[in-house]
Amino acid sequence: MNRILIIFLTFLIGFTSCKNSEKTNDKLEVAEKYFVALDKSNSSEMKDLLNDSLITKIPKYKYEVRYSKNDYMEKWLKWDSVFEPTYKVLEMNLENGIVKAKVSKIDNRILFFMQKPFLTNEILKFENEKITTIETEYLNFDEETWGKNRNELLSWISENYPELKGFIDDQTEAGGKKFLKALNCIRIKINVLQHYI
Repeated sequence: MNRILIIFLTFLIGFTSCKNSEKTNDKLEVAEKYFVALDKSNSSEMKDLLNDSLITKIPKYKYEVRYSKNDYMEKWLKWDSVFEPTYKVLEMNLENGIVKAKVSKIDNRILFFMQKPFLTNEILKFENEKITTIETEYLNFDEETWGKNRNELLSWISENYPELKGFIDDQTEAGGKKFLKALNCIRIKINVLQHYI
């Protein structure tokens, strides 16, 4: 009888360990798929990875936005895609049910404002294997360069293309297209000026 009980307990412990290992792998797999979907700007891949509501945070700047799943995919993801981003996961691990990833991101907007990729630590929190919170910590944000280039862009667009005004805060696909047009306009100006120097 004791032998049967020992075999049963061994089986139960082994089964539980496998289930916990599966959950660990599930969260890492969800996080990997999330960054691939971001890189491809693929809302159909993103759909199954997110909870019905999502919170994005940047604690240093006291920034927090709550999205419905649909708003995140239909507004923010489409806005982000306009700038043709490239996301690279440099390292990723799971600690206490939370995925921590070091990520590099470059796109047309970041390249203009900072001239180099963003490096960030991303913390992904989960509920029922779906992402509920994404917290971002910037590792190399150059506020001075970003601010100087941002102010130059806003000032020049205000004087030369007032119809684009308001693009900087419009995180929709239409707002992203206005933003990209503003970037392209100032790049043409810069290229023309460099041609005559």
